[in-house]
Amino acid sequence: MPSRSSARLAALTVAAVCGAASAVVLTSPAHADSVRVHDIQGTTRISPYAGQKVTDVPGIVTATRAYGSSRGFWLQDAAPDDDPATSEGVFVFTSSTPKVAVGDAVTVTGTVSEYVPGGASSGNQSLTEITKPQVTTVSTGNAVPAPAVIDEAAVPDAYAPEGDTAAAGSVNGLTLDPSAYALDYYESLEGMNVRVADARVVTATDAHSELWVTVKPWEHRSRRGGTVYGSYDSQNTGRLQIQSLGSTADFPKADVGDTLSGTTTGPLDFNQYGGYTLVASGLGTLRSGGLERETTRRQSGRELAVATYNVENLDPSDATFEQHAAAIVRHLQSPDIVSLEEIQDNNGATNDGTVDADRTVTKLIDAIAAAGGPVYDWRSVNPVDGQDGGEPGGNIRQVFLFNPERVSFTDRAGGDSTTAVGVAKVHGKARLTVSPGRIDPANAAWSNSRKPLAGEFVFRGKTVFVIANHLNSKGGDQALTSQYQPPVRGSEIQRHAQATAVNAFVKDILAAQKNADVIALGDMNDFEFSGTTKILEDDGALWSAIKALPRSERYTYDYQGNQQVLDQILISPAIRRGGDFDYDSVHINSEFHDQISDHDPQVLRLRP
Repeated sequence: MPSRSSARLAALTVAAVCGAASAVVLTSPAHADSVRVHDIQGTTRISPYAGQKVTDVPGIVTATRAYGSSRGFWLQDAAPDDDPATSEGVFVFTSSTPKVAVGDAVTVTGTVSEYVPGGASSGNQSLTEITKPQVTTVSTGNAVPAPAVIDEAAVPDAYAPEGDTAAAGSVNGLTLDPSAYALDYYESLEGMNVRVADARVVTATDAHSELWVTVKPWEHRSRRGGTVYGSYDSQNTGRLQIQSLGSTADFPKADVGDTLSGTTTGPLDFNQYGGYTLVASGLGTLRSGGLERETTRRQSGRELAVATYNVENLDPSDATFEQHAAAIVRHLQSPDIVSLEEIQDNNGATNDGTVDADRTVTKLIDAIAAAGGPVYDWRSVNPVDGQDGGEPGGNIRQVFLFNPERVSFTDRAGGDSTTAVGVAKVHGKARLTVSPGRIDPANAAWSNSRKPLAGEFVFRGKTVFVIANHLNSKGGDQALTSQYQPPVRGSEIQRHAQATAVNAFVKDILAAQKNADVIALGDMNDFEFSGTTKILEDDGALWSAIKALPRSERYTYDYQGNQQVLDQILISPAIRRGGDFDYDSVHINSEFHDQISDHDPQVLRLRP
């Protein structure tokens, strides 16, 4: 049952956890040999018994996990206390296949531990466990405690409390308030048998046999059935990850808008890949929502169609070329210019110094033509080997495809991996010093990251400057379910510096020609409301055109139950002022379990 989320990457004692949180004061209980599960769980995220041995803790086995590196069973007290903050369930880590069965009444002697999935540096919350257990079976065939019902009425609308400033922003030492905060509510059920009913899928099944549902059907619902992440204060509290304790072969292949009808029941776990997770011993029945891939309209003869599409580490060995071609021809209606992100070199992840990507691009161009699309031409600049981040050896870069029957590319020699493109003013008009060229490639902002590709195009006699981007990823940011609230978004530092460089370059163009048509597009790896976008837009140099869409349609990516914007097309004042543009986020990937990329492409149609 190889879910990545079951991997035990770290197990820390409470001393380490408290060190990471800066300050959590623990007190030793008087009678560690007569405790129950709710005593172990306590009223905060850290057990008051962490690091101590407990004796003969009674309970009923509600589920077992006999696979992966996190083998063990869930124990639940059949005689709960009356404190809603104290969970009645706990995971017993056996390390080997557990020798108990569901319905066994047992007593457990062992050491209470706080396990941090992903390790302390991840900032994740910890999972209270009993380790090194000695298990005594008292009886068998007992009824499992009735599952706690997780539904819209039960989950608070506020997501998390503010972390304790004296503990570096950690919530670990705060008393749980399950009636006020969703994360506190879920923590109060940690390890317990829980249930959701008729839950709508808001993130499709992934390669690890996981999906996300919502128990709040109308919480920021998108037009197509997902849940939109619209600000840092709307984390969407109804989201819950679902895994299965059964065979992954039987796990439903669900798309957004489908429903797990009936009940889905099992213990509530916590892992590094999404936080609170219902590990189902019983799954609901998948009911299709009938979601279909979108198709945008074709541009008119007078409209220039410009698209951005992250093709997810495309290299010649991939089997997705025909599907990507069909996406571009059928669903995007053959845009005049396509900015491609994550084009790898000719031998993909083989790390042998190869940087050319002509085989990769030509194979895609040929597939597009075979699918009935135009014979695209292309421009790009090879990176320095190993300097642009991404999969080691892959040398990902941005590439311009363009339809030479509709648009021409202005070539100016001299652009290479280390030469910076500049802006000149000639006869009152802006022009690039090299085309294609890379923006400020020596700037430390681009260290181990993709450098923006700038090009000069002509459509119906009008010059359009296009800047293809793939900014620094969010890797390393703390999760929404982090013990630190609000979570630290450390990746922003580099992305903000990158946005500053792009904004400065656009301002150079506009300084030379105030009414220049400039488009900056690509995988910005940040939201339309983010600080990154605000920097890109600084002083009105650009505006993110996805904000022209209704809020319920603003998304290009679906992550952990949140539909969100990562891919953007930003436009200069001359384009925005004219108002003669049309924007479409074309949902062909992010909502589907059989996606060929994790990003949806974006299309802007305008009349320069």
